[in-house]
Amino acid sequence: MGSSTKLYRLVQRSLPPNNSMQMNKIAYCISILIIGIVAYLFLFGKLFAFSPIIIGFDKHESKNAIFYIQKDSKYNDFELIDTLIPSVENFHELNFIRKPRIFTFQDSLTYIHHSLSKARFCAFSSGRLFISPWALKEAKQGKISIPIYTKHELSHVLILQNKGIFSELKFPEWLLEGIAVYSANQLGTSFYPGKEETYKAIAQGNFMPPFDFKTKRESKINLDVKYRITFMYSEFACIVDYLIKKYGKDKFLSYMKALIKENDHDEIFKKIYGVDFDESIEEFLRYVTTGI
Repeated sequence: MGSSTKLYRLVQRSLPPNNSMQMNKIAYCISILIIGIVAYLFLFGKLFAFSPIIIGFDKHESKNAIFYIQKDSKYNDFELIDTLIPSVENFHELNFIRKPRIFTFQDSLTYIHHSLSKARFCAFSSGRLFISPWALKEAKQGKISIPIYTKHELSHVLILQNKGIFSELKFPEWLLEGIAVYSANQLGTSFYPGKEETYKAIAQGNFMPPFDFKTKRESKINLDVKYRITFMYSEFACIVDYLIKKYGKDKFLSYMKALIKENDHDEIFKKIYGVDFDESIEEFLRYVTTGI
């Protein structure tokens, strides 16, 4: 029995019956309040991506996906996204465990309330993909490509689904983004620098060590580039490209799939490629600067 429980019971016994009943009522009200807050977060808040109940969205099911369209989001091009899913599965040589669930929202504020991120798109291991209203607006303006961005996010959903619970915390973040950019042919599109431009920036001393990405160390790395985030994503895609060109796609997919099953990245990399990961990164940097 915990010390807090013992203390509670001791106080309860020392109080008059009416005070004891009052404490029980307070504890009950607090419990109801906590349950209410959690329910709100799942139904309308930041935990919506994992909610078992979906309220306020119209459901449209296609051959390969399920779409949830909030009132006034005005999205109806279901066939466009549906046709992307087989190509995502073919590249990764993996199948979606469940049909991806695609969500669009009526306005930016609603999206931000429901999403864990303010990014244009947000993918979750639950199999859900959120598309922001401003992403749809930018697509209409020709600033981004819905097919390319969606293939990027579907790559995340596919890997995270196959990885399982809490996969967002277990699969290497740099590799997740590198695979997504590479498989979606996103290099050189929208805000993403192309391969040649990325190589040039790396040769000039701009480089994010892959495992510094999304850690406290990331902020200490100076990058003299136009768009910091998209440069990093392109850099990681170039590393993926290098591994595939040098060792073959089959070996790369073995590496990716091994990481879906296990978590010891360095051991897996050494077993599959025969060199340490850090050594391979050094080889990549030499190749970028010398071509050898």
